[in-house]
Amino acid sequence: MTEFQIGDVVNLKSGGPSMTISNIGNYSGGFSMGPENGALCIWFEKEKKLESVFDIRVLMKYED
Repeated sequence: MTEFQIGDVVNLKSGGPSMTISNIGNYSGGFSMGPENGALCIWFEKEKKLESVFDIRVLMKYED
């Protein structure tokens, strides 16, 4: 499995925009229904900042 770190630029394995990992952790507790091994990713659409948590298994490091 690829090791991810905060600041890594990633893409979904299925495609989509390049995103930056801003946090890594367990997002399955409390009211969250997120993944146990998740990465909080941020990206921009024009000037709008978006963010979402993704299971690290669906991410790959960005390659030029």
